[in-house]
Amino acid sequence: MIRKMIGKTLGFLGYAIQYGCIAHCTFEYLGKIVICSGPSMQPTIMDDDILVCDSLSRLLSSFNKGDIIIAKSPSNPNHVICKRVIGLEGDKICTSGPADFIKRHTYVPRGHVWLEGDNLDNSTDSRSYGPVPYALIQGRLFFRIWPLNTFGALQDDPNRRVRKD
Repeated sequence: MIRKMIGKTLGFLGYAIQYGCIAHCTFEYLGKIVICSGPSMQPTIMDDDILVCDSLSRLLSSFNKGDIIIAKSPSNPNHVICKRVIGLEGDKICTSGPADFIKRHTYVPRGHVWLEGDNLDNSTDSRSYGPVPYALIQGRLFFRIWPLNTFGALQDDPNRRVRKD
């Protein structure tokens, strides 16, 4: 009786470990579902929107200007940020705020991207902490699944900062 119970428990534990490994590999290397909160990406992404994240693009380093990504925050690695890619390595970027009279520029270094929120007046982004290394990027957001009235692909940059070359 006890031997049978131990056998069933070990069998269940084995299946749980297998399914845990499958789930981990799926979320780490293919994609995952994320919930975004905060005002920095409004009006594109609102509080508690549920989105699909493509993790495969991180492994292939296939990001384009205009993509919305999630990454570990350079200023606080315990937080995850959601921002739009404004510049890729080698690009010249305007680092001034929208209301600044004198415009300042910088170049994005190799192995980095320049990230900004769509809500320029309420976003802590590369204008604050500088270029973000590719290694901090976790994936690319491309599809909204909740709320249902906005179901579908994410929209382009509402500020028209990104020029698709």
